[in-house]
Amino acid sequence: MPTIIRIEQVCKSFLRNNQETSVLKGIDLEIDQGSFVVIVGPSGCGKSTLLNIVAGLQPVTSGKVYYKDSPVAGPRLEVGYLTQKDTLMPWRSVAHNVEMPLEIRGVSREERRRRAKEFIQAVGLKGFEKHYPHELSGGMLRRACLARMLSTTPETLLLDEPFGALDAQLRLELQNLLLSLWFGTGKSVLFVTHDIEEAIVLGDRVVVFGSNGRIIDDELIKLPRPRDAASIRFQPEFAEIHHHLWNALTEARVLQEVKVL
Repeated sequence: MPTIIRIEQVCKSFLRNNQETSVLKGIDLEIDQGSFVVIVGPSGCGKSTLLNIVAGLQPVTSGKVYYKDSPVAGPRLEVGYLTQKDTLMPWRSVAHNVEMPLEIRGVSREERRRRAKEFIQAVGLKGFEKHYPHELSGGMLRRACLARMLSTTPETLLLDEPFGALDAQLRLELQNLLLSLWFGTGKSVLFVTHDIEEAIVLGDRVVVFGSNGRIIDDELIKLPRPRDAASIRFQPEFAEIHHHLWNALTEARVLQEVKVL
């Protein structure tokens, strides 16, 4: 498959208390079109920073990021981004929230309503179109945010720990929902999490970040698709992959602690 995202020697530093703090250092990574790649690592290792850079929301300190061989200089219409926090407008209903990015792009009212209806149903929120964010549960809010991102039919999805704040059962449900919405579409996904199990359940590849966002492991996940988020955990191959990635993540944490000391 052709490469859709190419990251070359990316470094990112921030100035804090008049001191330069390095978050990413010399990252090289390629994402194939249509693949589902998961980045996993300890808190503070630069996962979300890299996602913001790929999304065009933050500049690099040095290095290059390409999308379809074009340098990333800002947000792109072909790329959807789902953040950790719910960003629904509280004064808009679910339907009007889902329509919002289409409205901004000048899509006709009729087409906006058609697409909103389609994706609200796809994420399991049929019947809640007129509800407002404060009337929804945490899981419903995540579904609504997912529908809003998908309403513009992006070819690439960037997701930053989208299910991190949910309980275990809801996470399983939304992992399965995401897999069902992605599988067979040809869309590319770059997903950030700190949860190894989630990474294995979802990904074609799992990239483990260590201190300074250094890549310390890049594992192909050869579990069959389509996958069920609950039952796949009981396959022997899952345990083997988990053990390997756990060791890599433990190494990442140790290196991070050594750096702090």
